[in-house]
This record gives sequence, C-alpha cells and structure tokens, in this order.
Amino acid sequence: MEIQQIYDLLLQQEQKVSTDTRKLEKGSIFFALKGDSFNANEFAVSSIESGCAYAVVDDKSIQHPQCIVVEDVLQTLQDLAKHHRRQFAIPVIGITGTNGKTTTKELVNQVLSTKYKVHCTKGNFNNHIGVPLTLLSMHEDTEIAIIEMGANHPFEIDFLCKIAEPNYGVVTNMGKAHLDGFGGFEGVVKTKSEMYQFLAVHQGKIFVNASDELLMRQSALAPKRLFYQDEHLKGAVISNNPTVNFQLNYITESLEIASHLFGEHNLINMLCAARVGVEFGVSLNAIKEALESYHPDNNRSQVVLSEKGNTLIWDAYNANPSSMSAAVIAFANTPNERKVAILGDMLELGGEAHKEHETMIALLAKLNLPAYLVGPEFVNCSSSFKSFANALELKEYLIQSSLIGHYVLIKGSRGIKLEILKEIL
Repeated sequence: MEIQQIYDLLLQQEQKVSTDTRKLEKGSIFFALKGDSFNANEFAVSSIESGCAYAVVDDKSIQHPQCIVVEDVLQTLQDLAKHHRRQFAIPVIGITGTNGKTTTKELVNQVLSTKYKVHCTKGNFNNHIGVPLTLLSMHEDTEIAIIEMGANHPFEIDFLCKIAEPNYGVVTNMGKAHLDGFGGFEGVVKTKSEMYQFLAVHQGKIFVNASDELLMRQSALAPKRLFYQDEHLKGAVISNNPTVNFQLNYITESLEIASHLFGEHNLINMLCAARVGVEFGVSLNAIKEALESYHPDNNRSQVVLSEKGNTLIWDAYNANPSSMSAAVIAFANTPNERKVAILGDMLELGGEAHKEHETMIALLAKLNLPAYLVGPEFVNCSSSFKSFANALELKEYLIQSSLIGHYVLIKGSRGIKLEILKEIL
C-alpha cells in the first residue's frame, strides 16, 4: 500500500494507533515494530483478533486480509506521521535540550493553552517512535503543536526535525549527558544545534536564552531569533524556599510570579514559556496565571511534604553533571538549616564518569552540604560522604536512622531507582 492509502485507513479509524500489544485499542491500526529483543510481527494476527482494525507488518509470510505488508514498519510509521503533519498549516514548536526540555514543554503548553487548542507531546514520547506517535494523534482542530525531541546520538535531532517539520524551535541548553552516545560534549553541541540548522534552512523562528553564551553562538546562523532573558523580557529570582518566586519584566510591564517549581535553574524555563506566550499574543497576566498554576509531577522539580514532616524535592527522573550541579547549588542556597542531599549515580557518561562524579563530590564539600551518595560510581570515588552501592542499601540504613523534619533533595539517574525511598522519607 502507498502512504496515502494507509493514511486514508487511519482517518477512517479516527487516527487510533497501537504499537504495544499490552495496550491495544479496539479499532486501531497496529504497527508491528521490531526491537533488539522482540518482533511484533509475531503478534499481528492476534492483535486483529483482539480488536484492531488492521495490522501493518513487514514480514511477507504473514497472510491475513487485515494485514498491510510494507517494506519497513518503522519507516512507514514515520512517513505516515510526516504526511499527517503536512496537513496542518499551523505553528509547530520543536523543543530539545540537555536539561529541562520536558518541564519547558509543559510550561509552554500551560501558557499557550490559555488561548489556543494545543497538541503537546505526552510524557517523554520524544524519540524516533514517540515523535511520530505524537504527530499522528494530532486532530484537525489543533491550532498549535508542541513536539519534544530527545537525542542520545548524533543526527537524531535532525532526523526528528525532518519528521515533525517545526517552524519554531527551542534548545533549552547544552550540557554533559549521554556522553557515551555522543562521543563527548562536542557531540552534544553539534546534535542539539541541528534544531537551529533545520530552522535556519526553513526560515523558522528560534527562541534563544540570551544569557547563555553557547546558545547565542550556536544559534547565530539563524536569521530569525526571539530572545528571552534580555533587555526586553527578563526575570530575577526573588526567593527560592524551596519553590521559585521571581520578578518578570517585559518592556514596561512588571509582575511577580510564585511558581511551584524548585530551583533557580527553572527560572530560565519559565522565561522561555513567557517569551513563547508573548510571541503568540498571550497577555502577561494570563502568562502569570499559567505559570503559577503549573504543578510539576513525575519526579521533576517536584516539592512534596511527607508524613514525617520532611520537605522532599524529587528531581530523580534523570541526572547528568549540569542538571545535578544546578540542583545541588539551588538546594544549598535554600535558607534551611536541616537539609540533606541524596544523590544517585549519573549514568551514560562513558569515559568521563569517574571524573564527573569526583567533581560532584568536590562541589558538595565546597558547599558544605550533607549528603548520601548512591551507586557504584559514587562508591568508587574517595570521599567523606556516606556511600551506598544501591538504593536498597540506603533504604535499609534510613529505616534505622530515619530523617524527620528535614529538607531532602533526591537527584539521580532513573537507573538508580531512588523512588524506592519514597515510603520511608
């Protein structure tokens, strides 16, 4: 079948797409994707028997009237998403960056939704499968789309841009993450800059943090830049205890915003959302209300008061040297005497791992911040801090010497599984 024929079938099925046999939607089109350890072609016929209208497969031995045979299922999914995106003459905002892209995406969504029908990436569906699925779920009444794009190897942002075809873009920052996949920090910079290059070629507009020298330098090739944290739109932290209150200034207007986000580093994410709002005609008062009504979840800059009287700052969705440094410094600056940081290993740093964990320990010592360290990388470093091989060991330790009435920062890569500490903190 040609893409247009499959697309017509998709529209008949109200754009319902399934890729996971555990979450099949009745009447959907099942795409039989393959991975390193699975081949969903094996489940194509059973997916139809479970209620799917059709199954797209690339195993030519499968003979079923409701199975659509293609050369490559993933490629077909991506081509279909690109075709669907091209049916919309609307602003499509691509968001990438080392840190803060999901939070920024949610903030931008919150701001723009005060005025528009917005379609936005759910969760972290930001890769070569998630971006197509996000696009394919975009309905005809959408006025603005926000597409998050993640990457862990070179050319991935360029590839995702060619599917989503954004005409606006944000790179939140460029930091040390997935260094083993990128081959070092320079690889990170080149890959994130692919967003700028795509928009420059296609005459798109780029939102740029004017206070970030690296972003300013890398985005200079683009002719249409919209700045924030500059002389026109800027913000300054008033307090961080532990959530951020800040002063927002836009030309001659000024107002105070009380957010529910932890950490001074989130100021720039909120300013980005404000600048996007201004570009699309959202009033400053509506921007204030939107930012103040945003409550983070899923362990991202999330502040929770526990039954033990602890104020928990959950920022353990992921971690890398730049995000952990920012969180630790912000936490150290909170005006509270009883506080402790629980830090888990930063994964996927390749040959830089030991040096970066040593640097983090030096930062903790410099800030005189009490901390518990979790994971083999931290254990292999020399330090005066208590270290634990895994989160379970720390959990058992804290059961014996529980924390009560403390401010606690929990930050680490997802693979360290610090979330098991929730029930005892």
